[in-house]
Amino acid sequence: MPVDSLNTLFENFNNLRVLIIGDVMVDAYVWGRSTRLSPEAPVPIVHVARTEQRLGGAANVALNVQALGATPLLCAVVGTDTGGDQLLQLLHERHLAADGIIRSAHRPTTVKQRILAHGQQLLRIDSEVETDLSADESTQLLAAYDDLLTRADVVIFEDYDKGVLNEAIIEQCIARARQRGIPTVVDPKKKNFLAYRHCTLFKPNLKELREGLKLEFGDPDTDRPGFEDAVARLREVLEPETVLVTLSEHGVFAQQDGRKTYLPAHLRTISDVSGAGDTVISIAALCVALGCPAPFTAALANLGGGLVCEQVGVVPVEKQLLLTEAQEAGL
Repeated sequence: MPVDSLNTLFENFNNLRVLIIGDVMVDAYVWGRSTRLSPEAPVPIVHVARTEQRLGGAANVALNVQALGATPLLCAVVGTDTGGDQLLQLLHERHLAADGIIRSAHRPTTVKQRILAHGQQLLRIDSEVETDLSADESTQLLAAYDDLLTRADVVIFEDYDKGVLNEAIIEQCIARARQRGIPTVVDPKKKNFLAYRHCTLFKPNLKELREGLKLEFGDPDTDRPGFEDAVARLREVLEPETVLVTLSEHGVFAQQDGRKTYLPAHLRTISDVSGAGDTVISIAALCVALGCPAPFTAALANLGGGLVCEQVGVVPVEKQLLLTEAQEAGL
């Protein structure tokens, strides 16, 4: 893409509104030091130095969308608990709207607390349930979704198998978006993998592709026929317009209609792969909303995913850095 066109594309990101529906969570961190074992059990005693709470799951996708200049519209269910209070406060601090957040007294907010000492994670404590929403919670979620959909240019389904998304909700949400001509992009997990029929773009990674289809095949560099057969099976079942498969160190694969595109990973110093998928789906959604072809969408998303892997922790992509790298790469 010419430099002027690339600049225009990135400017157009600023005009987009992105509805993100799925599982939000709080990523909590406790940093400390440990010098001895507990006399009560063979576990280290950690003296707390500092704590931090960050937005995770679908809320981190919202941060990436915001960092790219677009306006995120978040739709999810959290508890009437301390974790829910923390999540709403974090949204407020990051200037993210919370009018699509439903609060329920019957399910906890997902909080993942990590205990770290001397640069190592010693323990992770997950507070969550994975049961489906109740009928009342589902009704409230769909009402919030319908309200936000009137303002949206694209919908992202951010599924972490925590119960906010189920087959019935997914089917209704995709149908309502299709009625309005609004594209849908999906970041799937195992439980609802085959529920996203007729979405616009479907983005699994290799592990999710194998688990979701219950198929065994090798990596594309060693078993391309097996991998492409799996993608063909996926397209047969879900009938998406585009399939985008992230291949970790092998790069990314995209297929739109009959055109298949393999793109290698960019050579980088990998510090942390956490959050790379959130960046990829955010970039892909904006490109889909603006009608970009699948090979370009895959290339820009691949570039963005690699950039955030150079950072430690889950961090949103830097828009100007992504633009610069895209220009240098000749996208």
